[in-house]
Amino acid sequence: MRYRKVWNKGIGMMAAAAMAMAFTAAVPACAAESAGVDMSTAFPGITVKPGETVSFPLDFSTTDGTGCDVALSAASLPENWTGYFKGDNKEITKIHVKAEEAGEEDASQASFSLTIPAEAGEGTYEVALEADAGSGRKDTLELEVNVSQEESGQSAFTSEYPEQQGMSGTSFSFGTTIVNNRSTNQTYALAAEIPAGWQITFTPSGESANVASLSVDAGSSQGMTVGVVPPDNVEKGEYVIPCTAVSANDTLNLDLTVEITGTYGLTLATPDGRLSFDAYENKDSSVTLDITNTGNVDLTNLNLTSSVPTDWEATFSESTIDVLEAGATKEVTAYIRPCENAVTGDYAVSVSIRNNETSANADFRVSVKTSTAWGIAAVAVIVVLVCVLGVIFKKYGRR
Repeated sequence: MRYRKVWNKGIGMMAAAAMAMAFTAAVPACAAESAGVDMSTAFPGITVKPGETVSFPLDFSTTDGTGCDVALSAASLPENWTGYFKGDNKEITKIHVKAEEAGEEDASQASFSLTIPAEAGEGTYEVALEADAGSGRKDTLELEVNVSQEESGQSAFTSEYPEQQGMSGTSFSFGTTIVNNRSTNQTYALAAEIPAGWQITFTPSGESANVASLSVDAGSSQGMTVGVVPPDNVEKGEYVIPCTAVSANDTLNLDLTVEITGTYGLTLATPDGRLSFDAYENKDSSVTLDITNTGNVDLTNLNLTSSVPTDWEATFSESTIDVLEAGATKEVTAYIRPCENAVTGDYAVSVSIRNNETSANADFRVSVKTSTAWGIAAVAVIVVLVCVLGVIFKKYGRR
């Protein structure tokens, strides 16, 4: 009798275990006793203005690392508020939470887009989102939205050094920052009012390409370099360059100031404008040069140099000008000497003057001529030869 009771008890325990295993096998992975789903966001509380649409990035994971499908819904929304879940830029109602790989965290992500009606009054509102993995396994995420007519912080377009100065020919580079204090991402169109002949570029920090617009995430900032290049002939003075960054919600302004402290200019010419002259082998030919400072800044340490044919020589009455005042002209003589036995013909000679700020040059055509003495000697030789031949013909011509 005891034997039968023990046997019946053992049979009952085995049956109970079998039923438990069958029940467990019938339940989905996410609904297992230890399974669950977690939904979270990095910023569950934000401040917005009436009429705005904001986006909450959402992260999903399972408490036991198994994968499953999770249904998404807005469990509670204030009256007249609207919202929907987004994934891959599409409206979604479910998300698949991936199983975690060994040593890796789950990366299932979506977002919730929430639109606040324009007539919403100021105050704090609560929004509840729900993630349902089935079999009672749920997670609720509560969001706190503070509606205020005042900005949480004005967006801004700033530069640490908005005023710079330099001589003409200088390229200016302004480091700027656009701060987006909106609760939504903003794309800013970039523009500037510049004087005729000037150039301006906008380059995001860390990049080399120039852009016409710049995207800045909500609550973040983006650095940018504004390059300003004045024309070479820009006049001395102060120039204000208004820059704007315009998005759907903001119009940001920044004034950059460029001060041109001086203009460099230099010319090299002859008094009559001629750039050609005659020369003779192994003899100096002088050329008068007019050097004029056409800028509005005194020029210092000007040096004269030349480029002449091989074995030719070029010297100057003054090869260095210590100071040439703005608007002044300095007269210098250049001496060009062709080499000995230089062949008759035209040659190119270049004369340059420069300092660290500016330069000028003039190209001359030099015609090498035969010396007059050699011409007379040649004529004399010809005359003698003619006379000799005449005597010979006269003496022996009749024979």
